[in-house]
Amino acid sequence: MKSSGNIITIRKVENRDVSAITEIYNYYIKSSPSTFEETVLSEGEMAKRIEHISTNYVWLVGVVGNEVVGYAYASQWKSRSAYRLTVETSIYLKQGANGKGYGRTLYGELLYQVQQLGYKCLIGGISLPNESSIKLHESLGFVKIGQFVKVGIKFGKWIDVGYWEKRND
Repeated sequence: MKSSGNIITIRKVENRDVSAITEIYNYYIKSSPSTFEETVLSEGEMAKRIEHISTNYVWLVGVVGNEVVGYAYASQWKSRSAYRLTVETSIYLKQGANGKGYGRTLYGELLYQVQQLGYKCLIGGISLPNESSIKLHESLGFVKIGQFVKVGIKFGKWIDVGYWEKRND
């Protein structure tokens, strides 16, 4: 996709991406309620998570030039066998990379690959408020299905979490 003069390439995650992914995610841990984690991760911990998830599901990175500008992945929603066709999807963009179409392209490819693997229900959880994430999810066919009120606390503030669903029936 061409956006602001830059072309984004989407590919499967590789070991060489661990440092960039860790940096992107740690930014959100330190500065945003988008993740409820509160302690930054080491590259070793992130590498374990990437390996665990990408072995069983899909983990993609978006690259502009030689720079990872974001990543998206699908992971297990719940461990009970009846949930086997449901996944939770996540996306994180590098600070300053939003608003350029990268998220839509990256997330769109993730959704396509998840559908090709036969998953029927995709769940996206969004810490609220987060208009850009809501807009992204809804533009790709997700529908809001519920909201937990004051379910998490970060930076000394209670945070609601909304859930959006996309069906691949």
